[in-house]
Amino acid sequence: MATLAPRPHELLALRRPRLRTPRARASAPRARGAPVAPQAARPRRVFLGLGAAFVDQLARMASGGAPSRSFVASARPRQGVSPVEQVILKNVEWPDEFPFKAEDFSRFDESSDALFYSAPRYVTHIDDQAIEALTKYYSEVLPPSNTPGVAILDMCSSWVSHYPPGYKQEKIVGMGMNEDELKRNPVLTEYVVQDLNVNPKLPFEDNTFDVITNVVSVDYLTKPIDVFKEMRRILKPSGLAIMSFSNRCFWTKAISIWTSTGDADHAWIVGAYFHYAGDFEPPEAVDISPNPGRTDPMYVVQSRKRIA
Repeated sequence: MATLAPRPHELLALRRPRLRTPRARASAPRARGAPVAPQAARPRRVFLGLGAAFVDQLARMASGGAPSRSFVASARPRQGVSPVEQVILKNVEWPDEFPFKAEDFSRFDESSDALFYSAPRYVTHIDDQAIEALTKYYSEVLPPSNTPGVAILDMCSSWVSHYPPGYKQEKIVGMGMNEDELKRNPVLTEYVVQDLNVNPKLPFEDNTFDVITNVVSVDYLTKPIDVFKEMRRILKPSGLAIMSFSNRCFWTKAISIWTSTGDADHAWIVGAYFHYAGDFEPPEAVDISPNPGRTDPMYVVQSRKRIA
């Protein structure tokens, strides 16, 4: 039986994340120009494509065009089970066409990303507990350290990748926006400076990487399908793409559809990116939050490239 989607008004009733300023480590000065949290009275961005063109369409398609009373669990959460893990991204009746609108990928601040990231920010964007949870997850899913022939791409990378301590592979490439940050990242064997919102074409050969990671940055992509298609191209058959996210961000640079929706909705959004990029296995949503409600949440949506 196919998974049905919640109606727009029920999605909007979900608890929204409180967007907060990234934390700086005690040893590092607070980054100049770091974003401030939005004011409580600030009007929220309008809920655009996901409500009108995606979720409602899914619900109607699944019910034969009539209003549906069946919804995914993110709208009716089961007690004791994470709403994100109740977003079942397998056997979904996706619309034939990509359902998001261009304005869903607009941002409050449309100024140059190169300018925004021109000064290095030696900060972490999630708290220490969330970092530990992500590092533990990586220790379970990444290839063992020093596995012959393994290549990893850390997309939207910076001065830290949150891989397990001492983790090494012959090829770990970091791709990010600030060269000073990338130079400081000890896990990288090489790096590329590139703005994916200007040029989503990845400068790598087909079937290069075993794993692609992306930490709390998928919400900044304004051309996500182009990027995910490129990810599919450069992954080896059965290669794994791991998109992790929390409820922290530079909110002025995050896309409208992200800042207008909640955590469970974000799992749907990233799952849609995998689906419409094509040739990925049905994605999986995982809640790795260490202390729900007490520390930063941490979520993963991941998928593998199909074997042709």
